[in-house]
Amino acid sequence: MKDVLIPSTYRYIGVFLTLSCNLSCSYCINHLVGLKAGRKLLKAQDWARALSRLKFAGPELPLSLQGGEPTIHKDFYEIIKLVPDHFQLDLLTNIQFDPDTFAQQIPVSKFNRQAPYAAIRVSYHPETMNFEETKNKVLRLMSLGFRVGLYTVAHPEALEEIGRIKGICESAGIDFRTKEFLGMHAGELHGHYRYEGASFASETKSCLCKTTELLIDPFGDVYRCHHDLYNKILPVGNLLDPDFEIRDIYRECHFFGRCNPCDVKVKNNYRQEFGHTSVDIKFESLT
Repeated sequence: MKDVLIPSTYRYIGVFLTLSCNLSCSYCINHLVGLKAGRKLLKAQDWARALSRLKFAGPELPLSLQGGEPTIHKDFYEIIKLVPDHFQLDLLTNIQFDPDTFAQQIPVSKFNRQAPYAAIRVSYHPETMNFEETKNKVLRLMSLGFRVGLYTVAHPEALEEIGRIKGICESAGIDFRTKEFLGMHAGELHGHYRYEGASFASETKSCLCKTTELLIDPFGDVYRCHHDLYNKILPVGNLLDPDFEIRDIYRECHFFGRCNPCDVKVKNNYRQEFGHTSVDIKFESLT
């Protein structure tokens, strides 16, 4: 199959190995604007074929393995082994796995990218996880040579817990960071968004939208945004289609108002510089 060229304007590659998860958090961002979790899953060999096609026109971006919880894919370890070594890998996980088993299966070299943040980013959710267990697993992975960061969502009901564990992590040498809570709580919208009315609106509008992200679902389908991916609508192609190519263009959208917060929030870019937004939206004529 021919190469798939990633435009120089792209700033992120999200590889959703599965949309299923072994936890159930009430504020999970995957569910905010709908989620059709039941997807066919690519096997390891198919993931390797699909990802091997990717070529970079601009900066070489890491492949961010995520979900759901990516480590529950039955071929998880094989997928990582088969992805060509020239790709940089990141892992977003809730670390419900055994660190020693992970290290026995995966060489440190697979996650050795030098960046302003760790390649393995562990999400801690006080609602469904035990902090001591999570901390010990993170420390164990670190002792085995992996760069690991611990992240938690600054949910209004978790701020006291965050204050308690922040100092513990710093004393233990764990890179601890918080992520902005996105969504409604107690009737108030939380988060910083580029476009007013893009999310949680009572009505939808039409617009033109262009992404800076390559988002790949568990079956290899490519979507223009998280809203479409989670709802399984309007894929722009599939990485296993021999003729697939990425078109760096504005596309018509009729779901403005139901945007997933991940797409329209103001956040750090891949260099950890604040001010980036995943999509560019404009309200020009659609004709």
